[in-house]
Amino acid sequence: MTTLTVREAVYYSAQLQLPDSMSKSEKKERADVTITEMGLQDAVNTRIGGWGAKGISGGQKRRVSICIEILTRPKLLFLDEPTSGLDSAASYYVMSRIARLDQKDGVGRTIIASIHQPSTEVFQLFNNLCLLSSGKTVYFGPASAANEFFASNGFPCPSLQNPSDHFLKTINKDFDMDLEKGLGGGAVPTEEAIHTLTKAYKSSGIFVQVQRQVAEICRQDCGAFEWKKSSHAGFVTQCLVLTKRSFVNMYRDLGYYWLRLAIYVALGVGLATAFYDIGFGSESIEARGALLMFVASFLTFMTIGGFPSFVEDMKIFERERLNGHYGTAAFVVGNTFSAVPYLLLISLIPGAITYFLPGLHKGAEHFLYFAVVLFTCMMLVESLMMIVASIVPNFLMGIIAGSGIQALMILGGGFFRLPGDLPRPFWKYPLYYVAFHKYAYQGLFKNEYEGLSFPNNVQAGGPATISGEEILRERWQMEIDYSKWVDLAILFGMVVLYRVVFLGMIKSNEKLKPIVRALLSVPSKKTTQVVVNPSVTPSATPLHGDQIQSQIQIRAQVPHVS
Repeated sequence: MTTLTVREAVYYSAQLQLPDSMSKSEKKERADVTITEMGLQDAVNTRIGGWGAKGISGGQKRRVSICIEILTRPKLLFLDEPTSGLDSAASYYVMSRIARLDQKDGVGRTIIASIHQPSTEVFQLFNNLCLLSSGKTVYFGPASAANEFFASNGFPCPSLQNPSDHFLKTINKDFDMDLEKGLGGGAVPTEEAIHTLTKAYKSSGIFVQVQRQVAEICRQDCGAFEWKKSSHAGFVTQCLVLTKRSFVNMYRDLGYYWLRLAIYVALGVGLATAFYDIGFGSESIEARGALLMFVASFLTFMTIGGFPSFVEDMKIFERERLNGHYGTAAFVVGNTFSAVPYLLLISLIPGAITYFLPGLHKGAEHFLYFAVVLFTCMMLVESLMMIVASIVPNFLMGIIAGSGIQALMILGGGFFRLPGDLPRPFWKYPLYYVAFHKYAYQGLFKNEYEGLSFPNNVQAGGPATISGEEILRERWQMEIDYSKWVDLAILFGMVVLYRVVFLGMIKSNEKLKPIVRALLSVPSKKTTQVVVNPSVTPSATPLHGDQIQSQIQIRAQVPHVS
């Protein structure tokens, strides 16, 4: 989160990832030690920053991400292009810090990384190197021996050239398209070079050594495999930490709620002046209905302004959930409760302006009911937009989709076309009963009209006054057989339902997205992969058995580098 400082980001993550058996002081100490390991001690009180807010540098952000992932002291660490987008100096600093993690705290870590265009200095940090081209292993062994391997097979690295660039040009077929521009890998076609190197590797001593160590690992009796019980924080702790973290983020992000509060106050002042002191005459019957309709429809509609923030929250959740920091239910609970104070504030301040200046139904109970309905409707719209965000991650398309859904609900809510006049297919059944605006209109109208009486100018010769109940039944066609509190209870029930649907959507996405991506993705035939294992000793030392096994298993899964 861009609004958090480095220390806060790491400490919140430590509270989520580390078990409840550790005390807060121990978790804080672990966070501080990890920050020091990644060389971030001078930026601990600096906000991470993002669009529109200055913060730490790109290299420092990358180190914060790594810092968060090593809090649990993993023995196996996968890094997907940790230097992407960084200049050579920042890349070297990041990779040198990663290399130092190999033997930190006496824990022998295996570090596997895919990396894009490593500089010569960064390349020298690598202990082991794996080169893949079109699914074929071109080389897998000590990084320091790769130059000699290529040279001995007719592809020497030119002097003063980065070895990693030379390797990629030699085995990457994409460069064949630029041969006429002088950018190709050489006179030998890439396909032939790959065939030569692949064949040479399989007959090399390095390959024999790898196969021998793999065979030794396979012969070892490792015992029965047991699932290790999760060492993460419990569900309650996760909910509390996520609620606090989200609350802090909402407080510091001006665009999340504060800007919306200012807009709501401005709209409240506009409504209050347009409907100022509407009185209790016959003309006020329509005016009260129009005012309440605007509150239930368009004031709540403005809640879609927070959709870009919802999308950012979803991106953070997907990344942290993918790394196993916390569960989906904890995220939904934390996001829900952290928003409550801000929505209550928005409901009370603009709500008071909108309610009292026009002179709506007097009484504390009536105002509180009005404010609670407004709060509940905003919660409903936020829940709806979160469901949309889980389906449409693009904020522009999401706003369009959410606006369209709400527009249909407003049209079918029973104000612009009275319930008895709505077409039965779709508009009356089911939209009228599904749209939350129906229950918001009914609750607000009952709260306003019940107990009041107005001059009767409709029927000449009739009674001098008309009761609010008659207006509800005859003019607005409201269902007055049950109390306004039933409408409020239905609205609260819909909030819970929408949040449960949101939870179900993100849990389903976890299972469906990988399947959909696998079905839609078409693997390229012209790809080259580089997998490296940074270590503090970048020498051609024999590979450890666990490192060999881990790299063989991961080499087909790392991203392509072309």
